[in-house]
Amino acid sequence: MELIFDAQELTAYLEEVFPQVREDFTVDTLSSGSLSMRLNVQDRHLRPGGTVSGPSMFALADVAVYALVLAHLGREALAVTTNASFDFMRKPQAGRDLIGQARLLKLGRSLAVGDVLVFSEGVEQPVARSTMTYSIPPKR
Repeated sequence: MELIFDAQELTAYLEEVFPQVREDFTVDTLSSGSLSMRLNVQDRHLRPGGTVSGPSMFALADVAVYALVLAHLGREALAVTTNASFDFMRKPQAGRDLIGQARLLKLGRSLAVGDVLVFSEGVEQPVARSTMTYSIPPKR
């Protein structure tokens, strides 16, 4: 799979088309078929008890695979999530960013499938796992 964007270009494009997530997510690394994205954990991402909320973890997985698909399709891609599966496996460590390690499993003409392991920064065991499917609109 060939990349259209490098990490810096992908970040700039995400800021252009999806500015709502600019403060929440950072692309740490990008290579063909994989991406590491950070959720910059703030108070708004926490639920009572000080752990990162499920919706925030889901957002990390969704944005990570979305960004990975865009990195391979380029500027014209308006992929949308069509299916998602999410497993919460353990409580995230309080006070640490979350890291989503995404892999692109399939990039077809109409569908893209990726998976993500979500980790608390510095901890070896994942806190969650997700599989995401995106519909890719036909080229005009």
